[in-house]
Amino acid sequence: MKILLTGATGYIGQRLLPLLAAAGHEVVCLVRDPRRFSLPDTLPEALHERVQVARGDLLRPATLAHLPTDLDAAYYLVHSMSGHSENFFNLEQQSAHNFVQYLNTTSAQQIIYLSGIANDRGLSVHLRSRRAVESVLGKATTAQLTVLRASIIIGSGSASFEIIRDLVEKLPVMVTPKWLNSRCQPIGIRDIMFYLTSVLDKPECFGKAFDVGGPDVLTYREMLLGLAAERGYKRWIVTVPVLTPRLSSWWLYLVTSTTFSLAQSLVESLKNDTVCDPAKSIEAVIPHECMSYRAALALAFQRIEQNEVVSSWSDALSSGTMRQNYMDAIQIPKNGMFFDRQLLPFRRPVPEVLDNIWRIGGDRGWYKTDWLWRLRGLMDKAVGGVGLRRGRRSPSHLRAGDPLDFWRVLVADKASQRLLLYAEMKLPGEAWLQFRIIDQADGSHAVEQLAAYRPRGLAGRLYWYAVLPFHGIIFKGMVKNLVQYGDRAHAA
Repeated sequence: MKILLTGATGYIGQRLLPLLAAAGHEVVCLVRDPRRFSLPDTLPEALHERVQVARGDLLRPATLAHLPTDLDAAYYLVHSMSGHSENFFNLEQQSAHNFVQYLNTTSAQQIIYLSGIANDRGLSVHLRSRRAVESVLGKATTAQLTVLRASIIIGSGSASFEIIRDLVEKLPVMVTPKWLNSRCQPIGIRDIMFYLTSVLDKPECFGKAFDVGGPDVLTYREMLLGLAAERGYKRWIVTVPVLTPRLSSWWLYLVTSTTFSLAQSLVESLKNDTVCDPAKSIEAVIPHECMSYRAALALAFQRIEQNEVVSSWSDALSSGTMRQNYMDAIQIPKNGMFFDRQLLPFRRPVPEVLDNIWRIGGDRGWYKTDWLWRLRGLMDKAVGGVGLRRGRRSPSHLRAGDPLDFWRVLVADKASQRLLLYAEMKLPGEAWLQFRIIDQADGSHAVEQLAAYRPRGLAGRLYWYAVLPFHGIIFKGMVKNLVQYGDRAHAA
């Protein structure tokens, strides 16, 4: 089958793509900017020829005119938890409308949409938006709609899992809002993948909507305590009624790695119970035994420990403050810039130094005065930025588009020995951080570490001069420690 995959750079899309290609399908990945699309590490090279990349923006209908029309099916995985306004609600529907208008010109027979369980009353704006998008997609004239409605998805890198993990691992005692008593029916990411692939080209699923969930119906309090038990932690939870939705959003934002807009959306959505309706069960059509909440947690931690996290919620641009065309910054400008350049020759094997560069940030840290980096992260959080807690998807692998603490990876090219990061923190300007290994004329090698900053107005220039005294402390020691890290000869 020839399948259109929207949301191919998202958490679900990155995991679904290898499964579709492995099943023998030809997959067309619709992305806004092909430069930030990279094939998942889990896709064998032999299957790369089954994947095409098509450029298009669902909010700009003219960009869809050149897309292929010889399709058999399409996955609609386009939605975001980052919006929080009526404008967001309208944009979600407009995107779906444009998608349907395009799909009506194709030979596609099925649309598959991953939505949210919305059986409660007084739905949040995001759950109402999911329902509205379902309605728009259902108006397609040539393709029939299959909807899978899920509650909390548990898997390595999922937003829900990472937030629960953050809370449990960082807070022995939690003073929490009353929404912790809401009920949900969590489902493992492996089971979501099973259903997404199983409903494909299955006539019994055409024109149907199904609730999918695991075997456990839990309150969010029980989910937190369940993760604590899985990790062997003792945790105490105190629920208080005085935390308003806005205060709860700030609490979640400051304690976890989430953004404020995502925290705000989650808190509003968590007021609703998201439990499957037995009348909408998929079991009669696709029998399947889903894993329990504790089993899904154990699998997620296993993937993390084995460095096999395929995708993360923070891969999406909505996890930070980046503009959609951030890849335009792939070349550092030369004019109107401030630079801090450090060049350090070294005698170690190049692969060892390159490995140190590729492991920067996250749990490894920044090789010098990590407390200052953490302080900068707290300052960023205080003004609504992403802070330093997002970490990185993998401790050893990087690819273009990856989040890296409060940076975004623009270039990760080991062949050319170059790593380029672009600042996603709140700044009165733009900032880049580049690492390169340079071949010297005498046959030796050196690390070039280049911090570049383009100020915006007077505030931008004042910011540069305010942090300039710290550069001598941070950047010189940083490149030196980066080169020497793990060098046994040096340690001896």
